[in-house]
Amino acid sequence: MPMPAMHMGTTTTRITITGIITITATITMITTSMIMLRMTMVTITIITTTSIATIPIITTATSMLMTTNEPVSAGDLAEREAAALYRLMTWLSPAFPVGGFSYSSGLEWAVEAGDITDTASLADWLDAMLRDGSGFCDATFLVHAHRATEVGEDATLSDIAELAAAFVPSRERQLETTSQGRAFIDIARAAWDADGLDAMIAACRTPLVYPVAVGVVAAVHGVPLAPTLHGFLHALVSNWISAASRLVPLGQTDSQRVLVRLEAAVAATANRALNATLDDLGGATFRADLASLRHETQYTRLFRS
Repeated sequence: MPMPAMHMGTTTTRITITGIITITATITMITTSMIMLRMTMVTITIITTTSIATIPIITTATSMLMTTNEPVSAGDLAEREAAALYRLMTWLSPAFPVGGFSYSSGLEWAVEAGDITDTASLADWLDAMLRDGSGFCDATFLVHAHRATEVGEDATLSDIAELAAAFVPSRERQLETTSQGRAFIDIARAAWDADGLDAMIAACRTPLVYPVAVGVVAAVHGVPLAPTLHGFLHALVSNWISAASRLVPLGQTDSQRVLVRLEAAVAATANRALNATLDDLGGATFRADLASLRHETQYTRLFRS
């Protein structure tokens, strides 16, 4: 049987009426419960002034605050939120088998050409890709795919998927994003299937690129848009940095420094994409697009894009 634990609190109230009398009252309370608790002593002093200026009331309370070793209750993290977080962390983990490790998004050519040589040049290159290149475009496609799926607009989703596939600037990037999108959908169907997923995918007239696939699956599973978008962009940046760490090369600490530098760019890109229309799509990273084109004929390659 668990040992009983006591909850003891002592409250002292002193009322002073100037020039007349002082009254002190002490109240001790003991409560017994049948669970083992950890106790922390806290002292609270409260000074209250009544409407009569000459009668201050000083209250000093010493109590034992108790915490249990019980698991966190559902009220701290709702069941639905916990499930959404679990799925996002799984789907966007490097361990999720979509083959992201085999692509560099043109970074391999940029390193060979001398555009990327250290942490500073890498951070600048990736910042531009996020804000003004494929990062923003992919984020916008994810947002609109998620919203169309959420409300069941399969015709709109089909148009978004077709536009996203046509927006890729090179053959290798097309291979990268469609292969990852197909793998993401296949694994979701096999291990994380949900009602309505097959219908939304079947409505599309073209293979789903990776950001559209993530948006569709997340919406079908009821995972909110904002965390899905931030998680996707974090995974995208992490994959870029992972490729660069082998190409430059960079150490683990330097890789984390680049990730830190890109935190603001990820947040800004996500916020911009959440408010963007499909008419806002576009990029200004010509050198990065050129890198993805030049990579196809690069003499020595470690990556597929």
